[in-house]
Amino acid sequence: MSTHCNFYIDGQWVEPAGAHTVHAAISPGDESVVGQVMMGGREDVNRAVMAARRSFDSFSQTTLAHRTALLEKLQTVFERRYEEMARAISLEMGAPWDWAYDQQAECGPGHIKATLAAAKDYPWETRSGANADLVCEAIGVCVLITPWNWPLNQIVSKLAPALLAGCTVVLKPSEYAPLSGKLVAEFVHEAGYPAGVFNLLYGDGPHIGPMLSSHPEVDFISFTGSTAAGISVAKHAADTVKRVVQELGGKSPNILFADSKVDKAVRFSVNKCMSNTGQSCNAPTRLLVERSVYAEALQHAAEAGAKVPVIHSADKGKGIGPLASKRQWETVQRYIQIGIDEGATLLCGGLGRPEGMDKGYYARPTVFGDVNNQMRIAREEIFGPVLVIIPFDTEEEAIAIANDTPYGLAAYIQCADVPRAKRVARRLRAGMVSINGQGQDYCSPFGGYKQSGNGREWGRFGLQDYLEYKVINCAS
Repeated sequence: MSTHCNFYIDGQWVEPAGAHTVHAAISPGDESVVGQVMMGGREDVNRAVMAARRSFDSFSQTTLAHRTALLEKLQTVFERRYEEMARAISLEMGAPWDWAYDQQAECGPGHIKATLAAAKDYPWETRSGANADLVCEAIGVCVLITPWNWPLNQIVSKLAPALLAGCTVVLKPSEYAPLSGKLVAEFVHEAGYPAGVFNLLYGDGPHIGPMLSSHPEVDFISFTGSTAAGISVAKHAADTVKRVVQELGGKSPNILFADSKVDKAVRFSVNKCMSNTGQSCNAPTRLLVERSVYAEALQHAAEAGAKVPVIHSADKGKGIGPLASKRQWETVQRYIQIGIDEGATLLCGGLGRPEGMDKGYYARPTVFGDVNNQMRIAREEIFGPVLVIIPFDTEEEAIAIANDTPYGLAAYIQCADVPRAKRVARRLRAGMVSINGQGQDYCSPFGGYKQSGNGREWGRFGLQDYLEYKVINCAS
């Protein structure tokens, strides 16, 4: 499969304007070139933004029923071409087939369903006091900048509420995961959205991001990516006073109390950290273990980490695939070496590829013990299959270590005493807390505290980002 990823602007597939560079899309599983991505510039940004601006007046005035019907058509296209999307995700980011099909691709229909459900009872127009109507209106032209690690999840969690609210969109997906973004454009076109409502272009983030963020005809930016990139987006957006919502990095704590079933809790902790090859912003990468069961937990973690299967990206079955790029593989290797140099105990894994894998960006599932929270491997986001284990003595100490981080996206607690777990959860500075492995559905708010970003996505909370609130005062 070799794909030429060009731009979708004003209802048509177009080539970039003027001189442009080409980014080779590399499949992480075998390092083969699977596509060419044209990188845009200022003229392309302006074409896409102005197409969205021209279409906004008419699309924002359509009825909710009309926009609901369009989004339902998009849902139908997603479901009919589901396998095609799973194949693209597996190819572009190296996700093994079962993971690409069951987890990654499912996010598209999942977020559309949640958005449609949220819209049914959303207070689009209500009374405010005795003499006023409170009306929700589309915020305007929205720029959506999305990452490579959950490519479809991050696109559709933004796109579905934006379209349903009546906004028009310019999407810049990651050039490292371009195939899923191109399919989304095809799906939107097939669903029958008017020209200019949805636009797509590619470009290098540091180059094209400031152009999009500072454009005076853009009203809103939703960004998912690194904290450093999010800061840049906010700075460039400031001069035009546009709203910016960010979902950024994480270094999520996972507190394991001694009353839990230690072997089961540790296995969950290791597997949850390693899933998606550790490339999830909400991954529980810091395992905090009560000291009375610390030695036992280290033994279980070493065994569980050594059993995490690493499989080829085209394979079926349970297992983690490669990291998404050579750059990310090198970053993970660097952090593993840092952990060794800092004096942490390497319980399993380590440097290099797994045995028998001499091609592709595969990394060894790695677990470090005897870590303290001041080590770089405990403070900095690695974004790979690397778990660090830190001991604690008291509940207060566990809370203090958990909160001692610039991030605050997610947190996890393993504890048989549920009232205690809930008490601890209320003291953790994180936007999402999972107790005893309980997952999160598409209707719950996704987002975090501190340098993990601002705002919330998913369900009705995602809808709120794309709306302005107008009060119409009238005595009669």
